[in-house]
Amino acid sequence: MATPATSGKTFFIETFGCQMNVHDSERVSGVLHARGYAQVERMEDAGLILFNTCSIRDKAAQKVFSRLSQFKALRKQGKQFAVLGCVAQQAGEAIFAKAPHVSLVAGSASYPRLGELLDRLEAGENRVTGLAAAETSAFETEFTRRDHPWRAYITIIEGCDKHCAYCIVPYTRGFERSRDSQAILREAAQLAAAGYTEVQLLGQNVNSWRDAGPARLSFAQLLTAVAGIPGLRRVRYTTSHPRDFTSDIVTAMAGHPGLCDHVHLPVQSGSNQVLARMRRGYTREQYLEKIALIQASPRPLAITTDLIVGFPGETDADFEATVELLEQVHYSGAFIFKYSPRPHTEAGAWPDDIPDSVKTERLMILQRRQQEIQARDNQDWVGRRLEVMVESYLEKLNQWQGRASSHRIVNFTGDLRLDSSGALPVFSRPLRPGQYAWVEIERAGANSLVGRLCAAPDAAALPSIPPGTAAALPMAASSR
Repeated sequence: MATPATSGKTFFIETFGCQMNVHDSERVSGVLHARGYAQVERMEDAGLILFNTCSIRDKAAQKVFSRLSQFKALRKQGKQFAVLGCVAQQAGEAIFAKAPHVSLVAGSASYPRLGELLDRLEAGENRVTGLAAAETSAFETEFTRRDHPWRAYITIIEGCDKHCAYCIVPYTRGFERSRDSQAILREAAQLAAAGYTEVQLLGQNVNSWRDAGPARLSFAQLLTAVAGIPGLRRVRYTTSHPRDFTSDIVTAMAGHPGLCDHVHLPVQSGSNQVLARMRRGYTREQYLEKIALIQASPRPLAITTDLIVGFPGETDADFEATVELLEQVHYSGAFIFKYSPRPHTEAGAWPDDIPDSVKTERLMILQRRQQEIQARDNQDWVGRRLEVMVESYLEKLNQWQGRASSHRIVNFTGDLRLDSSGALPVFSRPLRPGQYAWVEIERAGANSLVGRLCAAPDAAALPSIPPGTAAALPMAASSR
């Protein structure tokens, strides 16, 4: 969250992309705050304007240059522009030619030297670059600006060694670098002490994490250790790679209620031929073995995935195999994208031989089919009670909105009043974001569940966040 501008140095940061980029922006903001910068709400009020970028898909990169073009006139007011992240690493110094008003270009591997780069910028250097290859360790900062009041991100691994044919991440993020488990646990404990009740462990391939410290914990052991920290109620992790997803992860999730009952396991395609060309390192059958592990859990686990349509050489039969996979697995959600060639990738040199109209048609078919599956499967939740973390109040709908442990969106209404025995408490919309509420599901759609406040299963009062926790804290930089 922005702080009021006072005097001196000010900055505005806009983030594109995934949770990794969101958390990178928090860490960059922490560095800037430690150097005396004040964050402002509007770009026009900032002296330093930063775009933290994503280049996973072509449209994401195009959006960055579109934003740069929109605001280049601000350069005449003495403002400085910086492009950070994946587009910076991908395009490098060519950004200066395409957007001459940019003064700083820095990839994520250069963030450990961000202070040095800012020194040069503040000294008047007009074109500062930080395009180093991957560092030997993950990016650590003394200060991290936490922009969310009750959910916090913890990066445990950066980079990727998988080298899928379509993916630019190994080029923009570098090779895999894992953090020490003790550093991760210290950070999680500090967040819990500050009042955060949910943490999300992040990595391009989060379950590829290998303990860089002497404890040599496995990923499953790390999950259990983080979930056991007093004060944390929910622990999530993303994104998993099927090659590194193992049975002990499922065992850990089944055995600890603090580990959210949700696994995001990208498959990308249901066709063995396409998976082989993608260099994914597994077959459809091997992927389904991982799904079977998850679905055999004594604690039901929701599964979501990523899918790419129109990969070079994808035939109608290949696509139909992906459609069939949806019906076989019954994902609770799917992120579906049209393939776009990326520079510095193996597939980027191949003919992009699937017409865009065909990609669009396949995208729409998959989206419709997935919506149908979700609409059917979500009916199973009607009549059940779910604990929901409250995220916002929707004034137009007169509903609260939050997420269940399974990551499903839940909208809910209703006051909970005393019954004749006086056993149930009265609630007259006292909730606020960051609290937890029990909701009885009354109906379901494809994208959300709808219900009404109810008592917890043991008829105890609804759980709430005690005084002094994150939901009531002012937004401030937190040291770690």
